[in-house]
Amino acid sequence: MAKNISSKGKIRLGFVVSEFNRDITSQMELLAKEHAEFLGAVVDRIMYVPGVYDVPLAVKSLAKDDKIDAIVTIGCVIEGATEHDDIVLQHAARKVTDISLDFEKPVALGISGPGMTRLEAHERVDYAKRAVESAVKMAERLH
Repeated sequence: MAKNISSKGKIRLGFVVSEFNRDITSQMELLAKEHAEFLGAVVDRIMYVPGVYDVPLAVKSLAKDDKIDAIVTIGCVIEGATEHDDIVLQHAARKVTDISLDFEKPVALGISGPGMTRLEAHERVDYAKRAVESAVKMAERLH
């Protein structure tokens, strides 16, 4: 599958950002944008979703966009009193992987958790940066 990398050779990214735990995901989003710029990529579109469980539908929407070369998911799932955090992240991760394969487009997982405290989530905001790195590398290698 041919990729439509812009004439300037820049990788065009789409971000899907969870609004749940926004105090953390806003930091993740900022780091991701800065790292994309550092790598010479362009953040073309950002879609905000209520929570991590909602990420796959937005990823699918961006995957259909021929102007987007790769997608970065950003979110965090903090441990609660039940196993809800495990279920949410497990299903979201599985679906975004399926979408990546179906559309032959890189989708990087920049979602931290499950099983972490709020403090651990703050310590892992760099997961978003790692996801940008992965998305850019995969888009370049698939081009």
